[in-house]
Amino acid sequence: MVKQARAFTTRALIVKGAAIAFERYGYDGASLNEVVEAAGTTKGALYFHFKTKESLAREVIAAQQRQSVAAVEAIEASDATALEKIVMVCHEMARQILEDPIVRAGMRVTLELSLTDGPHHPYENWITGCARLARRAIDEGDLREDVDAEALGHFIVSAFTGVQLFSQFQTQRADLPQRVHEMLQVLLSGLVPPRRRGKLDKILAAGWTPASET
Repeated sequence: MVKQARAFTTRALIVKGAAIAFERYGYDGASLNEVVEAAGTTKGALYFHFKTKESLAREVIAAQQRQSVAAVEAIEASDATALEKIVMVCHEMARQILEDPIVRAGMRVTLELSLTDGPHHPYENWITGCARLARRAIDEGDLREDVDAEALGHFIVSAFTGVQLFSQFQTQRADLPQRVHEMLQVLLSGLVPPRRRGKLDKILAAGWTPASET
């Protein structure tokens, strides 16, 4: 049991070290020496858990996706309205990007590897979750009945990806929460029925705190 716990801890350190290196240098630019240095482990330990740099990169991507999926599922289980949950999901994704190197690295490596042989449909769970919430928001009367829920799910994730990249270029993501708020404000202003416009400020102010922080 002690050996298993030690191996689990070492593996987690290697994944975090890889995230730091991949975020800083990119997939092609990061060397395994830099991963080992960031992780504070040895090359032997690295090769015990991961045989190639590609397998390590894919684990970083998988770890990022697990965190994103867990957040979407937890927010969906909350008592908020469906449209408020869409807002919460977008802001939680922004929080993860700002606070977690694994998330930042996972997104960077996903973009880089997608040009060659990267993960297929890497944001499918997020897109599906947003589409599911959009359908519920239509049923609840907070989105127009003519909104295509699937198309909206794709658009939200696409728009968020563009906003966070532009925020990175402009301010190193210092303004990301504000830019995400503006994205949602512009988008939802045209999709909420006139009879529900009075609720828009409340919807846009919806917040969610991860259980680990409560």
